[in-house]
Amino acid sequence: MLPIQDHPSGISFRIRVQPRSSRNQIVGKHEDALKLKITAPPIEGAANKACIDLLAKALDVPKSHLKITSGHASRSKKVFVECDPAAAARIRQCLQELCSA
Repeated sequence: MLPIQDHPSGISFRIRVQPRSSRNQIVGKHEDALKLKITAPPIEGAANKACIDLLAKALDVPKSHLKITSGHASRSKKVFVECDPAAAARIRQCLQELCSA
């Protein structure tokens, strides 16, 4: 089960990024984080932008509601999703399904 923290204005969770992959995809869980493979290199924020793009599509939320809060220059990052409690429940379910895929 992926650890997800609740906040007054949304939720946060950890991701583990593998840059320069052959394609953009979410591949499941790595320790306590959701693992993402990204084609972009870790240069000038390209991989971070690709992470936000992939997560926005997978979680069906606007990119503007996603923010990397820590780990900007690391493979391990923390992501915050701005959402209301009803959307948080849907996103939480979606994250758990992505972990078991």
